[in-house]
Amino acid sequence: MIRIALVDDHAVVRAGLRQFLSDHVDLRVVAEASTGREALDIVRKELADVILLDISMPDQSGVDALVAIKARAPNLPVLILSGFPEEHYATTLLRQGAAGYLNKDCDPDEIVKAIRTVALGRRYITSGVAERLAAGLTSTGDKPTHEQLSEREFQVFLRLAKGETIGHMAQSMSLSVKTVSTYRTRVMEKMGLESNSDLTYYALKNGLIQ
Repeated sequence: MIRIALVDDHAVVRAGLRQFLSDHVDLRVVAEASTGREALDIVRKELADVILLDISMPDQSGVDALVAIKARAPNLPVLILSGFPEEHYATTLLRQGAAGYLNKDCDPDEIVKAIRTVALGRRYITSGVAERLAAGLTSTGDKPTHEQLSEREFQVFLRLAKGETIGHMAQSMSLSVKTVSTYRTRVMEKMGLESNSDLTYYALKNGLIQ
């Protein structure tokens, strides 16, 4: 029996997934959460074997939620189920420890296959993501600019794009203001941008924030 925790801020999505997964005798939804903090509570109580995580959380980004979960339970598989296309987030989240990435438009049976795969300790990578990963090994010149950021730089980029202040970021990420400012400078240099509004425009244009 694979114990599953559903983390999505939309109750109707969780209900649909719970109903669908209940038709499979080896899968059982044991916990649900609508925020990143609630997801961490599930992780602390060791309730689940697999976390099914949406990337859009009301209290924090799915990226931050993933990082927090992996810091707490590095061996717990986290399968991302997102409304964003694979090309926007998949490779970045896989680098940060996600066990797999699926778009919500995928065939429901693929979700079951992915859950069973990651529960065995393996990664579930679609053919599209595999192609992007392979392309990244051979060429960086045609990569989207944000994919050239480090994991921490990407986190800072998303928070800045959403309008978060450096002071608030420093507190929530347990970093000094100087360190966050340094990350901001690196992000700006790597992306060739000059202001936070430029970051927001880039993120909106590329579907990285809603």
